[in-house]
Amino acid sequence: MRNQQVRFCRSFDDASIAYAVSGEGPPVVMLPNWLTHLEYQWRSVAWRPWLEALSARYRLIRYDPRGCGLSDRDVSDLSFHTWVRDLEAVVDAAGAERFSLVGVCQGGPVALEFVGQHADRVERLVLYGTYARGRNRRSTAPLEPQKAKVMLEMMELGWGQEDHAFMRAFATQFQPEGSMEHLRSWCELQRAAASPQNAVALTRIMFDIDVQDSAARVRCPTLIAHPERDAAVPVEEGRLLARLIPGAQFVQLDSANHFMLADEPAWQALVSVLHAFLPPPRTAAGPFAELTEREKQLLDFVARGLDNHQIAAQLGISEKTVRNHVSAIFTKLEVESRAQAVVLAREAGYGARPAGN
Repeated sequence: MRNQQVRFCRSFDDASIAYAVSGEGPPVVMLPNWLTHLEYQWRSVAWRPWLEALSARYRLIRYDPRGCGLSDRDVSDLSFHTWVRDLEAVVDAAGAERFSLVGVCQGGPVALEFVGQHADRVERLVLYGTYARGRNRRSTAPLEPQKAKVMLEMMELGWGQEDHAFMRAFATQFQPEGSMEHLRSWCELQRAAASPQNAVALTRIMFDIDVQDSAARVRCPTLIAHPERDAAVPVEEGRLLARLIPGAQFVQLDSANHFMLADEPAWQALVSVLHAFLPPPRTAAGPFAELTEREKQLLDFVARGLDNHQIAAQLGISEKTVRNHVSAIFTKLEVESRAQAVVLAREAGYGARPAGN
């Protein structure tokens, strides 16, 4: 499945951030680590299972953080703060007012910080293979700062080189049970995602993250899933998150792979847990089943932020006719205001294109 639409938005400092929308249903925003490329991810053995599992049931929104992928590579401000601000820009541009967040690896701390600042916008939170503290902050974990230093040195020398010892060590850390195909896929993703210089700069930021205070303030329903023998992020970091976040559900997965393989039982177990935890997709029997095709067309315009006058101009009909249709839509959806209709419609995938496009 690959029906994504790639778009671009401007962040707070005018940096261009690439984001993609795929699938239909309740909105789910996926926060990846910085090793991403919106187009290449569909060919990546690490990312494709995630994209297929989420796009099949939800309106999946994801993006390339600044410094990598299709987003601006040459930016002056690379910091954890800018990662959070970029997420704000993406969800606003995508018209997602209330949504679920899925934070994978480095995306987890960004998700936690965003929830701390915008708790009213996040319906549910999923944290997979992630942490509240980067490697340099794990004073209780043996040799973590030393391991971080060695990784940075190897990245500078062997980034994206398939025959380099770093590449084999990197791929083995993330998918120790992977094949040569997985090794090649990781190498291709590295070359597509970031330059060696940006890879090192972004990793330094990642290693110094500490969002334990933000984690303790999370109040939305939270699912924490972690591979039991994860070499990239120790399972103890997942357990720490479960202790920090009140009422969090913790699932330990029987796997050694940070990015689990699509054919291993633990991956199927995770998909089942995800589908049970995230909001269910709307069915044909839902509130939109009674809408006519014309009403669905109008609702899409409403969800995109157009007023009755603008919709009338777009469709070449009278404003009174638009008002009558909108009134009928409100009745069928059992809402009392335009704002309520917009929220309900966007959760169902309406309004995917911003007004004016």
